[in-house]
Amino acid sequence: MPVNSLENAKRYSEELDKMFEQKSATGFFADNALATKFVGAKTVIIPDINFQGLADYDRDTGFTRGAITVSNTSYTMSMDRARSLQIDREDMDETGIAALAGKILGEYVRTKVVPECDAYVLSKLAGLAATRANTVDGDVTKPFESLTLLINEVRAKVGFDEELVAFLDSRIYAQLMNSNEISRMITVSDFKQGDINLRVQSLNGVAIIPVVSERMKTAYTFNNTAAGGFTPAANAKSIYMLVCPKSGAHLVKKTEQMRIFTPEQNVDADAYKFDYRIYYDVFVNKSGLDAVWAWISPAVTISAQPSSASKTAGSISGSVSVTASASSGTLTYQWYEAEDAEKHGAVKIAGKTSASMTIPTTLTAGKYYYFVKLKVDGIDAAESNVATITVS
Repeated sequence: MPVNSLENAKRYSEELDKMFEQKSATGFFADNALATKFVGAKTVIIPDINFQGLADYDRDTGFTRGAITVSNTSYTMSMDRARSLQIDREDMDETGIAALAGKILGEYVRTKVVPECDAYVLSKLAGLAATRANTVDGDVTKPFESLTLLINEVRAKVGFDEELVAFLDSRIYAQLMNSNEISRMITVSDFKQGDINLRVQSLNGVAIIPVVSERMKTAYTFNNTAAGGFTPAANAKSIYMLVCPKSGAHLVKKTEQMRIFTPEQNVDADAYKFDYRIYYDVFVNKSGLDAVWAWISPAVTISAQPSSASKTAGSISGSVSVTASASSGTLTYQWYEAEDAEKHGAVKIAGKTSASMTIPTTLTAGKYYYFVKLKVDGIDAAESNVATITVS
């Protein structure tokens, strides 16, 4: 059975990389990383080229000499993520291992790897925009006006011959598509992402890329627990829109490899084992730092987080609550119950839409995890910490 061959591992890696390119909202940034050079385990060099402008030609002395400055800037990569997956020998026969493994690994990249990479890239770009005060104060009722304002800010920096991309929170995108201004101006155009040609909606030549809300936050916690994954940081804001040149960022992937072991080689279990690792980061050239602009949700301040508590089954009383305020707009609440303290498997609790939620009196022995999502003008803006209710 050749499932453990180097050739097969390489084939899986190549196919998973293609899926990453196709499914990732930010995967095209990897096209800009061709001129990078690795100099160490965590260091990559990206050249930044600057020229001097034209000067007058002198009929006696001729040309004015100009300099070309190539700044080789070193960047440190920080995202080294991995997971080992196992498929029990009894779950398949040898003839089906390749097909089933391909489906499982492809689904893993689509549902776990791509969302995490997108979230990291977009949060880092939005953080850059916020740090350099490259932000606008938009109006959720006028998304077309807000998008045009962002595009104009970027155009003022890079000109009109650069191809731009606009990432939109899915709810802002829905509002934009329903606005009267956009209906006669939206077109469908070609968008190249790696070796894949996509068809995307565009506005005046700017590609519009909708992104689900969970990947449009300014900060995340990338978990190193058993469940892994990522969750919005406690101080995270929502990214309503982000506009930058298509060539404005470098997504560098040093490692995206697959190791495959048969049950005979796997010393831990009687199962096929697939080790997946991706080592990546995103960087922006110094010359492009002011070409990344964002519209970020109003600041939401949580002054009192929900408190954990211990209760006794049959005599449960009390509530969990949050105290919060928004710098502008209308603040609303929605409580969720999660499977664990990292907010995995969160489910909306019907009817729980105020700052305080009564703890269900029907809880049996165990641990329960609650948190609240806060919205400003109907758009996700922040999340509280998890309150753990322990019932004995």
